[in-house]
Amino acid sequence: MKLYITDGSPYARIARIVIVEKGLEDRVEIVAAQTRRIDSPYYAINASGRVPYLVRDDGVGMEESALICAYLDQLDARPMFDLPPGEQRWEALRLEARARSMMDGLAVWMRELRRPVHERSPTLIRHEADRSARMANLWEHEIEHPWMRGPLNMAQITLACALGLEGRCGDFRWRDARPRLSAWFETFAARPSFVRTAPASHP
Repeated sequence: MKLYITDGSPYARIARIVIVEKGLEDRVEIVAAQTRRIDSPYYAINASGRVPYLVRDDGVGMEESALICAYLDQLDARPMFDLPPGEQRWEALRLEARARSMMDGLAVWMRELRRPVHERSPTLIRHEADRSARMANLWEHEIEHPWMRGPLNMAQITLACALGLEGRCGDFRWRDARPRLSAWFETFAARPSFVRTAPASHP
């Protein structure tokens, strides 16, 4: 199989962490995709041009990190990331969605900062900066939830990949006055899968 990524994509990093945690590195080749370029050869592989994108052994392509991770998790018939039953399932999904919401806002913010200065929208940048601060405040409390403190799960991976964007956006100072979130992240960031998937380049 082939997983198409860009080095700095937090969505691709989620899938890469799952690959490492599941021991699938011998089965999934990581391929750097050229995105946001006119006539990129990657567009012939994935028409949307987005990452991550998994091309399965049967040649079928799959987009969206959540779908890709769910597929990879069941390959060995020993899933690590199955959701708990009953009401706990909805709590797990709620927390994962909240982590993804934070990541989505940060992705918009960083995308705007990559534009030429004269093309940037100060209103959008301010909006996303404020959103990220509110979300970080929320996570300072939510991080005590048992699901965030238990065995590795997709909510934890998604949140860690979102917080890890601090190195790519200097104004994303989420650690300020958030000691519980900072301590949680430092523990997660020591995981070999997180270290090995760290971006090698910065915009």
